[in-house]
Amino acid sequence: MADRLWINARVATMGDDGLGIIERGAVAAEGGRIGFVGRQADAPTGARETIDCEGRWITPGLIDCHTHLVHAGTRAAEWRMRLAGARYEEIAAAGGGIVSTVQAVRAASEADLVAASLPRLDAMLADGVTTVEVKSGYGLSLDDELRMLRAAKALAAARPVRVAATFLGAHSVPPEYKGRADDYVALVCDAMIPAVAGLADAVDVYCDTVGFTPAQTERVLVAAKAAGLPVKIHAEQLSDQHGAALAARYGALSADHLEHLGADGIAAMAAAGSVAVLLPGAYYFLRDETKPPVAALVAAGVPLAVATDCNPGTSPLTSLRLAMNMAATLFGLTVEQCWLGVTRHAARALGLSGRVGTLEVGKDCDLAIWSVETLAEVPYHMGMSPLHARVFQGHMFQGNGR
Repeated sequence: MADRLWINARVATMGDDGLGIIERGAVAAEGGRIGFVGRQADAPTGARETIDCEGRWITPGLIDCHTHLVHAGTRAAEWRMRLAGARYEEIAAAGGGIVSTVQAVRAASEADLVAASLPRLDAMLADGVTTVEVKSGYGLSLDDELRMLRAAKALAAARPVRVAATFLGAHSVPPEYKGRADDYVALVCDAMIPAVAGLADAVDVYCDTVGFTPAQTERVLVAAKAAGLPVKIHAEQLSDQHGAALAARYGALSADHLEHLGADGIAAMAAAGSVAVLLPGAYYFLRDETKPPVAALVAAGVPLAVATDCNPGTSPLTSLRLAMNMAATLFGLTVEQCWLGVTRHAARALGLSGRVGTLEVGKDCDLAIWSVETLAEVPYHMGMSPLHARVFQGHMFQGNGR
């Protein structure tokens, strides 16, 4: 007998055939997993609880597959300086840039980090998110990176949401290692990655002119694979360092940003099955003028995901729906591509395709229920959220579920 049955719904499964729309559909939950999805006429009878969706849409719960959700402090002053025309060097000289966030995180306790992050998480949940990736990378020391990862995991205990924690110790060179980037990379590879292996779900690295060189990046990728951790990469955001192709050789789950991605990177990602994660919030916030090569990625068969890149410096964005809107408006994605980008392809970018991202029997029963007439209305609205309810592992919540 099903624990819970949702009927009288329009269901979008996000399967291999695209949106996978089922008119007059139903979804059943059994033991936290999907026990049935299909036409209401074929649904099981005798569920312990039956919910009439009154014609609303049911989709998989949304997946935000790239965030820096756990952080302390704000960089609004830095943004104001940038609006006035300040260059990065001037901002850094005034105490801005990533160093300011590193200082704030190092001064914060684990409880402080959780408290600061919960309002951001609640905003995401109110948009239908049921899975969120959270990166470290603002501690840049073993103890501080571990504290960030523990805070990320604590969020899943505080709210009904799945958290995928990613170790991003190779985010930037910390102040105490200025001029000694190779020494810091050695610390990341030899001490940090082995220490976080039981806590992190993946390892990320920032390969770019303001991050790490391809050679340094490869050292991180090798260490991660040796520790049994899947890899991801921040690549080709500011220049083409061929980081995406490098990461693809190590079977990267995803390469993210990609504004300056070249043909070699596209071909390598397609061959490896890596997901291209588009981050339009950062593109917008930095007033970038180089768009990721979406048409070439699609032509090569590279799956596209969309994420908020929620972070204090370049994308203080907590609405995945708005990221979908930006991906469509700024990058030219279709509504279908946006939806697959925050469900099926986002799950693949986290290595979670076997559990979430599509509505299939046996997968976790994570749903978003929408009070809309068409699926286009979900990313169309730039403020008000049309979310009616979230379902996480078969349990139904209004809003963020508190």
